[in-house]
Amino acid sequence: MQRMNNVLNQMLTRYAPVTVSEYTHSLREILQEIVLLGLWRGKFFEQAAFYGGSALRILYGLDRYSEDLDFSLIKPDTSFQLSNYMQKLEQEVRAFGFDVQIELRDNSGKRPIQVAIVKTNLAQALALVSSPTIPLHIHPGKLLKIKLEVDTCPPQAFRVEFRHILQPIPFAVRMYSLPDLFAGKMHAVLCRQWKHRVKGRDWYDLVWYIANQTPLHLEHLESRLRQSGDWSRNDRLSAQSLEQLLALKIDGLEIQNVRRDVEPFIKSPEKLAAWSKTFFHEIITKIQFT
Repeated sequence: MQRMNNVLNQMLTRYAPVTVSEYTHSLREILQEIVLLGLWRGKFFEQAAFYGGSALRILYGLDRYSEDLDFSLIKPDTSFQLSNYMQKLEQEVRAFGFDVQIELRDNSGKRPIQVAIVKTNLAQALALVSSPTIPLHIHPGKLLKIKLEVDTCPPQAFRVEFRHILQPIPFAVRMYSLPDLFAGKMHAVLCRQWKHRVKGRDWYDLVWYIANQTPLHLEHLESRLRQSGDWSRNDRLSAQSLEQLLALKIDGLEIQNVRRDVEPFIKSPEKLAAWSKTFFHEIITKIQFT
């Protein structure tokens, strides 16, 4: 167990956490990587690919904390069962000392998404890392949670690739290519219905893709929009049509609410100082396509 604790402490040094919030975010992401390792051991990535903001964070260094792990099957499969991979996942996580519970949620009648929640006690998780600077005054019942979602009927026209994660040991995950990750994020920007609020993290990620000159795979975005019922026209989605959709979305933004959502997930809120409707209208003209 001491060897495992050493590994956890080594992983924690990447984050240099100070506050309770930073420790919580950091431990969640360490746990995410161990969960991915458990899924890899269970051969989950033979059928599925990693995507979403956490994929961008873990594999490409997106500079904001993430919460959930999102996956897509390579091709639709109504017989897929996420529960088949939970034993290997739990074994891996427990091997690092985390006392976890896994809750499988029934999503019948809703979108073809299968959901699992990995839960562990936050105070016990903090006790696994031996840093003397660990903050105290954590409620003894507070939980650290990670939600896993698997889309069993994904929209098509996407590409995948394998990339390596080096900690806690080197292993490979199958994931969406960057242009398809961008397409998935663009769909979230345009269509996510999130408790009647705007998810500022989607807009933060949008800025990251544009700043890093990532081309957007327009065909995959159209596939997503058609599946969700947000593009039913006979003509193909064009760059011009997308810019019009984005402009309407930007016009309806409450910028302060957008900032407020993302601020707890970044270390440098000053990065949001330039955000305005004018800012977003300007940067969307810089989107490249593939």
